[in-house]
Amino acid sequence: MSATRIDGTALAAQVKAEAAAEVKELVSRGIHPCLAVILVGEDPASQVYVRGKARDCAECGIESRVIRLPESTTQAQLLDRIGELAADESVHGILVQLPLPRQIDEAAIIDAIPPEKDVDGFSPVNVGRMQTGQPCFLPCTPAGCIRMIQSTGVSIDGKRAVVVGRSNIVGKPAALLLLEHNATVTICHSHTQNLAEICAGADILVAAVGRQGFITGEMVKPGAVVIDVGINRGADGKLHGDVDFAAASEKAAFITPVPGGVGPMTRAMLMKNTVQAAARQAK
Repeated sequence: MSATRIDGTALAAQVKAEAAAEVKELVSRGIHPCLAVILVGEDPASQVYVRGKARDCAECGIESRVIRLPESTTQAQLLDRIGELAADESVHGILVQLPLPRQIDEAAIIDAIPPEKDVDGFSPVNVGRMQTGQPCFLPCTPAGCIRMIQSTGVSIDGKRAVVVGRSNIVGKPAALLLLEHNATVTICHSHTQNLAEICAGADILVAAVGRQGFITGEMVKPGAVVIDVGINRGADGKLHGDVDFAAASEKAAFITPVPGGVGPMTRAMLMKNTVQAAARQAK
């Protein structure tokens, strides 16, 4: 048995095409969706991500504003820039690229972004709304994971889902969204006992631990859907996931590759959130 790859690049193109169609409709009504991205410092990975987001915006017809600030930027200066963008009615989405320099408190910055412009879905208000099932902006990576699972045709309803990793950005919201779709969810982490045994019972396995090859073939249930959120730079200089792809592919029914899996979908869901923000603010 060899797993079917879930093509994140192709699925992302489909999601961006949906966003582009929605942008055209908004533009016809005089609404021009705009995403402002703030990049503080010269982190190479962050610069790559920001360039990618700008390309995605161009593909979807979304205006992209990239605000580059020096590494020495203070928290007060960054908060001032966020305040300016919050007050600017032509800006519909605000994203501050993480990580930030050590002199800046990330939590305070995320908290300063108005919930209606928080297209990353990280603000406490959007997190709270997600937890209580209210309309909100869903965090892009977990939302992309759900879309990828749905693309397989496998119903989430009633399935046993295991999420390995409990970060605020991926693990916890992924578990919440799976629960929202009626899965029975287990969250595993560094203190979990019998981790391999728990993973091996999962119909849907989401790996988000940030450790190359952490999920072995023995930890995958035959016929499972495996979503690999990990992006790890290996000793070979290439990108690798949290899952041993070759071994897991022999047992899973569906699996996401790295690269070309969850990454493109994360950026595509950001485009959907930005268009949604523009539509909501127009009302």
